Amino acid sequence: MRVLAAMSGGVDSAVAAARAVEAGHDVVGVHMALNRDPGTLRTGSRGCCTIEDSLDARRAADLLGIPFYVWDLSEDFVEDVVEDFVAEYAAGRTPNPCVRCNERIKFAALLDKGIALGFDAVATGHYAQVRTGPDGTAELHRAADEAKDQSYVLAVLDADQVAHAMFPLGDAPTKAEVRAEAHRRGLPVADKPDSHDICFIPDGDTRGFLADKLGEVPGEVVDESGEVLGAHTGTYGFTVGQRKGLGISRPAPDGRPRYVLSIEPVRRTVTVGPAERLAVTGMHAVDPVWTCPPPSGPVEVHVQVRAHGEAVPAVVEPAGEGISVTLRTPLTGVAPGQTVALYRGTRVLGSATIAGTSAGTAAQTSTGSSAETS
Repeated sequence: MRVLAAMSGGVDSAVAAARAVEAGHDVVGVHMALNRDPGTLRTGSRGCCTIEDSLDARRAADLLGIPFYVWDLSEDFVEDVVEDFVAEYAAGRTPNPCVRCNERIKFAALLDKGIALGFDAVATGHYAQVRTGPDGTAELHRAADEAKDQSYVLAVLDADQVAHAMFPLGDAPTKAEVRAEAHRRGLPVADKPDSHDICFIPDGDTRGFLADKLGEVPGEVVDESGEVLGAHTGTYGFTVGQRKGLGISRPAPDGRPRYVLSIEPVRRTVTVGPAERLAVTGMHAVDPVWTCPPPSGPVEVHVQVRAHGEAVPAVVEPAGEGISVTLRTPLTGVAPGQTVALYRGTRVLGSATIAGTSAGTAAQTSTGSSAETS
């Protein structure tokens, strides 16, 4: 197959490209230039898609003996990831920019361009697996290494995108093994630190980044009765479940910590309360994306709302143009804007964006299942 290897400049994508070459594919390496600042440099494990990263990717491609190109996708990245991130926080939601980048850049802009150029698949260094199902279709599954599994941020892929995706590291037992393989192959990025935090906020100061983009929008921090407890300079500096940095002037009467329960950007209020008020047993999610035929009725699944969060049992069913999720095990700190990924065993069935949550009695009995997603 003709394979377009996305090479970020890190060890994972370099080893993934090497494995694709070793498997006999016709591989071309491409680095996505996402940062518009040509002077940007990486600082340790912070930041990515920098000049340093592009040079590291080129060196790896040269060692592998494959053609290498740099594609400027910075305008797409700013519009589809950065501006979306800012707009979501301004609206009181909590987005995951890595999910959005995988959806709109790595497996939309990049894959679409690759297919148009005659490539059969895009290979990346993600820790996930594509397997052939009993009906011959491609299925997205968790990685062998649960600690590194990245299927959650890939759950936004549709069936066609999964069919054109390759994840050569999906069966890697550990990240340490991948680094050891990089050493054996002589790859210069074998000991390069992993990227952490949000790539376009390399200093890690998300609140400062948003303040620079949105300016000060002062408001009040209140309890559930509406009593004013403190002040803030922008609701975008908070997310549901947050405990620290609330700007509260006095402790709760019972002395227990308070957490962010809800955010109302129009009223400019942040409501706080006790930990038990964070428990969620239901969710309504919109814009579902399926890697398989969508269910026609209630289905038993496991759901995950964070990249490395716990997957809990739930019942999912169609609800208008979205889905309704009834949790059998409550979750805490679930915020609108987050992605909910749906699993059956290790297989990713799909995902949707959380629009609202509810509290109450979790589902206790089975409400059926659909053979369409088995």
